[in-house]
Amino acid sequence: MNDMTTKVHTPLIRAEKVIGTNVYDRAGEKLGSVEDVVLDKKSGKAIYATMAFGGFLGLGHKHHPLPWSMLKYDTTKEGYVTDLSKESLTDAPGFDEDHDSFKWTPDYGRRVDTFYKSPTPGYWDGI
Repeated sequence: MNDMTTKVHTPLIRAEKVIGTNVYDRAGEKLGSVEDVVLDKKSGKAIYATMAFGGFLGLGHKHHPLPWSMLKYDTTKEGYVTDLSKESLTDAPGFDEDHDSFKWTPDYGRRVDTFYKSPTPGYWDGI
């Protein structure tokens, strides 16, 4: 029985807990934090995590969709770890602060997947 004083690690997490979770590179340097999770409507699977990167004091940063499969949860960091670096994110596809007006298109999705050499080729085909 869980008396609520012991942390229990399960493979499931609520989206509201993912948002705000830090993302680190392999060296342990913080790259940013998860701002949103993009789901496939039909399968319900997470396809991308949107992360803010760059800027200063929250201004001027870009939002980058990262393929969900590139993030691995690290219980010791209580955050996600990726093989990406700050340098690699500098040229990564992203969109500006006005992300409410941003529209996902199959062409944009293909560009993101090509940049990251995403392990889900063909996802956007036929859409």
